[in-house]
Amino acid sequence: MTRHIAIIGAGWAGLAAAVEATAAGHTVSVFETAHTLGGRARAVQARRGDGTPITLDSGQHIMIGAYAQTLRLMRQVGIDVDAALLRTPLAMVFPDGNGLRLPKVPAPIDALVGILRVRGWSWRDKFALLRVATGWQRAGFRCDAALSVADLCTTLTPRVRDEMIDPLCVSALNTPTAQASGQVFLRVLRDAMFGISGGSNLLLPRQDLGALFPDAAARWIGEHGGRIAIGHRVQAIASTAGGWQVDGEGFDTVLLACPPGEAARLVEGSGVGNSDWCGEARALRFEAIATIYIEGGHRLPEPMLALRSTRNAPAQFVFDRSQLCGDEGVWAMVVSASGTERAALEARVCAQAAEQLGCADPRVLQTVIDKRATFACTPGLQRPPMAIAPGLIACGDYVEGPYPATLEGAVLAAIAAVSAS
Repeated sequence: MTRHIAIIGAGWAGLAAAVEATAAGHTVSVFETAHTLGGRARAVQARRGDGTPITLDSGQHIMIGAYAQTLRLMRQVGIDVDAALLRTPLAMVFPDGNGLRLPKVPAPIDALVGILRVRGWSWRDKFALLRVATGWQRAGFRCDAALSVADLCTTLTPRVRDEMIDPLCVSALNTPTAQASGQVFLRVLRDAMFGISGGSNLLLPRQDLGALFPDAAARWIGEHGGRIAIGHRVQAIASTAGGWQVDGEGFDTVLLACPPGEAARLVEGSGVGNSDWCGEARALRFEAIATIYIEGGHRLPEPMLALRSTRNAPAQFVFDRSQLCGDEGVWAMVVSASGTERAALEARVCAQAAEQLGCADPRVLQTVIDKRATFACTPGLQRPPMAIAPGLIACGDYVEGPYPATLEGAVLAAIAAVSAS
């Protein structure tokens, strides 16, 4: 049965829901407060030091080969995925050439061979990881919900924790290992490294995040009869005898694809009385991600390198945008779980670029700090459910589910929300 669905929010979850619902034969209306599409993964405009305009991103994102539904929807709206994304086997290589690099062989053999070949590790390091990973596999990649990632890794050597577990955890969950959910980490590890062949591949964007999905999705939605109202902050939703009203306009179903705090505001004003859902949404804690774009960089040996991160050298990864987007001399230095004030963070990252990467004259081009980039993915976290009330459904990476706050998590939540509507 064809339904008229209101989708509040035009981030990746909202746009994915709109594409999925339209493809299923429904009519969609999308409402977005901002004047740009993409939410926390969008293009931003900046200028180089010489005044030349440049398109950057709201944060340097990566995808992996296991993002099956995200890749499917990208293809559906006309994105040439092979051209838009640089696919490489998983590599967590440091500037000195040491680190993990998986070969191009089927999973999970690639993980086994990659671990045995890690440069800079002793055999004790390698066998410790193989022993622990085998134990995770025998347990079905499940653990007590109260355990942190650090709890899971107590028998690993310091080098393995520092050079593999810590960067993997902070990149996937954006939460330090001591506070990160062991169960969610194991689920991500299972699907990426021990699932489908190519699931662990890195997919690095070769174009800005707006062009990667949101812009194409908006065009596709419009071509198929949907509408997107940007710059429209929904003031109120209300239940009616026949469905729902959004700012007085009638709909059969409402999908809340906005941030959890905004969703709670709308639910509280709707009269449905679901105070438990609002309490869980408002109780979520958030972690920041900072991306410091630097000018003056030379060509790096890899498009992405892991960095040895400390308090005074906070970036965990660097991306050479000349090898991805053609932005010559521009690096994106990423600080996950960032809590440092902007000026101090920029100074430390520039010093890190000089010391670890040999950049002679690092200059900050643009700094983007998203203070609410992801929810803190902690052990035993109670996430709000998708269903709020009949015809009212939450749609975002923060709702109940097995994954952390990722693009694939947002897309999977969108698909589930459309199916439930």
